[in-house]
Amino acid sequence: MQSQFSPLAVLRSALLACFLGAPAALAQHTQQDAQLPLDALRTFADVFNQIRIGYVEEIDDSTLLEYAIQGMLMNLDPHSAYLTEEAFEDLQTNTSGEFSGLGIEVGMEDGYVKIVAPIDGSPAAEAGLMSGDLILKLDGKQVKGLSLNEAIELMRGPKGSPIELQIGRPGTSQPFDITLKRDTIKVASVRERFLEPGYGYIRVAQFQTGTGDDVGAALQRLMAKGPLKGLVLDLRNNPGGVLGASVEVAGLFMDGGLVVYTEGRLANSEMRYSAEAGDASGGAPLVVLINGGSASASEIVAGALQDQKRAVIMGTDSFGKGSVQTVMPISESRAVKLTTALYFTPNGRSIQASGIEPDIIVERAQVTAYDTSNQITEADLTRRLDNVNGETRRSQRQSEGLLGTDNQLYEALTLLKGVNILGLRSAPANAGTAGDG
Repeated sequence: MQSQFSPLAVLRSALLACFLGAPAALAQHTQQDAQLPLDALRTFADVFNQIRIGYVEEIDDSTLLEYAIQGMLMNLDPHSAYLTEEAFEDLQTNTSGEFSGLGIEVGMEDGYVKIVAPIDGSPAAEAGLMSGDLILKLDGKQVKGLSLNEAIELMRGPKGSPIELQIGRPGTSQPFDITLKRDTIKVASVRERFLEPGYGYIRVAQFQTGTGDDVGAALQRLMAKGPLKGLVLDLRNNPGGVLGASVEVAGLFMDGGLVVYTEGRLANSEMRYSAEAGDASGGAPLVVLINGGSASASEIVAGALQDQKRAVIMGTDSFGKGSVQTVMPISESRAVKLTTALYFTPNGRSIQASGIEPDIIVERAQVTAYDTSNQITEADLTRRLDNVNGETRRSQRQSEGLLGTDNQLYEALTLLKGVNILGLRSAPANAGTAGDG
């Protein structure tokens, strides 16, 4: 009678009950696959029992089961995870816009923590960490073999406390060490400014719950100072975030139309998201900047505006995260973050593991302009003829300073200027043609 209610017997019964009472979505597979899963579940129960009675250190049953759950999710894909109470709270604070840590969006690759993107203004960004960097050690402890949640826990700590990271960077022959001080990360999701009169710039650092409203407000502030000749939407090193916010942001620059759709095995994972009618920017010429740190929601925006022929996408290939994660609570303090669907651009492109390819590729580079300040021009010659209209040589424009600090942004502004010039030159001819009709 005792053996009937032993932990092993209870475990076997619970596993079989869970399997045989599977949701309707899995019911069709139960009969044809019953033999293999039942054998596998018995094997699992036997292995569980061998560990609990024979492992060199005693581990309680609940901890051992948590290890088993973590192992299942770790072997699915880099974005599925078992969320403890602390991890679930971290997920919620990340989408609300304030949390403590180093300020990096991370994933797993070959057992190491890979930096997807540093967050603007964070200790990681200020120290020069880059998208694609691999974290090899944390305070001397090897990262390989740790789960993503375990690595994140090591990176967290009291504000101001130091942590040493060993970084492996593609293109660099040797790893290097860097020490960061933890800080409270307050993500300014959206900021805007003018690059030159009439040419606006909106930076979206992360897609949070209120990002759509924030971009709309930033756009209104720019437009309040006069019609826009062009606009740059900067999504570089934006790791993504809330799906709904990406739909809202893309919709601000579209006059209706499909933004993104998702497909998965469950019926409720197949969704279509469309923009509302009315382009909030008034159809201003638009360039979207992306790079290898642009992921997930950033790729939704770039892909939609590219497919709908609303913007020119410039920069380098994006990260390639085209999957949707659903958080499923399993208790009051535990949840599972599970990849349940893939998303597709309006033209049916899957971004997963391929990313968005820019219309115009511009690599980030350090550009130094030639010093032409001492160059002799006609205006320097003696006995020259003065300009009959009284004009003098114009001073260096504000945008030329971008060339040495951000060549990608400089190229985006240059393209917008070209589009604006062509539009002005063609306007009289177009107006005349319309009048002839």
